[in-house]
Amino acid sequence: MQTRPGPEAGTLIGQGKVQELRAQVQSDAADVLIFDHDLTPTQQRNLEKAADCKVIDRTQLILDIFASRARTREGRLQVELAQLSYLLPRLTGHGAEMSRLGGGIGTRGPGETKLETDRRRIAQRIKKIKDDLEGVRAGRALHRQKRSAVPLATLALAGYTNAGKSTLFNRLTRAGVLADQRMFATLDPTVRPLTLPSRRRVLVSDTVGFIRSLPTTLVEAFRATLEEVKEAALVLHVVDVSASAAAENTAHVLAVLAEIGAAGIPQILVMNKADRVEGAAGDKENLARRLLSGSPEHAGARSVAISALTGEGVDGLLRAIDEVLPLDPIVRMSLHLAPGDGATLALLHEFGRVLSTRYSEEGCEVEAEIPQSLERRLASRD
Repeated sequence: MQTRPGPEAGTLIGQGKVQELRAQVQSDAADVLIFDHDLTPTQQRNLEKAADCKVIDRTQLILDIFASRARTREGRLQVELAQLSYLLPRLTGHGAEMSRLGGGIGTRGPGETKLETDRRRIAQRIKKIKDDLEGVRAGRALHRQKRSAVPLATLALAGYTNAGKSTLFNRLTRAGVLADQRMFATLDPTVRPLTLPSRRRVLVSDTVGFIRSLPTTLVEAFRATLEEVKEAALVLHVVDVSASAAAENTAHVLAVLAEIGAAGIPQILVMNKADRVEGAAGDKENLARRLLSGSPEHAGARSVAISALTGEGVDGLLRAIDEVLPLDPIVRMSLHLAPGDGATLALLHEFGRVLSTRYSEEGCEVEAEIPQSLERRLASRD
């Protein structure tokens, strides 16, 4: 611990602490120093030189974890973009061989050309990845458009990393996605259907976990993924109530939701791992008040105490989702379908109740009770 009026520009922690750190590194034969703080390129170079070992900061550690978790092409592209954006300002030469020897033609240091070439290649690669991710973004938008063609609302699971989102996702949808104690075990969103107690069908999306002071390079790189949250009809904000920093984690997630433009979406505060907190289920109002103490604008949010692991409280969560989700009234209508329009007939059977069907040479006359959103969709095709 140290008390300073502010960070030291050259080393963040000051020369005295640097010497103390160097002695500790030598004593423990450490090969890596990890700072729970973002370092400038200059600070990182100076610390590596002084401590004589590799130095990584908080952002680089998170990026390394993300890189080890990425499985799909989209996930790898997102991680690579974040890594290259982080690396670009940190490219540097080593010693006199990379220095500029003079100001005229033919007087550049031999290594500077290599440095500029690396920078140009990285900049080109960043542009290529961004173009590829725009394609991914367009593909996601198309998928969302297709999903909106049928009356299925989307619920997005959001929350701090390791809050139990994937465990809850598996509990609700029996999806069998990876649920692990490791940070950021889920990078790529997964979407699965869910039937509510009212027999309404919805889609549930599992998303990447948030973290305090999420690096801006990651927010930009994972924009396509985070848009799944932005387009949701309801956000299930999952909080690990057994964590000592549960209130701070809740505030960080709310801040990220606001940053990506999802603050106005209805939310349910899902207080997970309540089985680890004595009396949590019976005192959920006080628990929710404590979690939202730093965000008075969300003080009235609906809250449910559950255990995704044991299933306790999940029935109450499903009822709460049914109550909070906007209603989609059932309407009765008659349709005339062309002889080959089996797709519309399948939609009516899947999302409504077909009351009668009469076939003729001109096509098919159908009378059905269907959700109003499906009626609007069918009317727009006429």
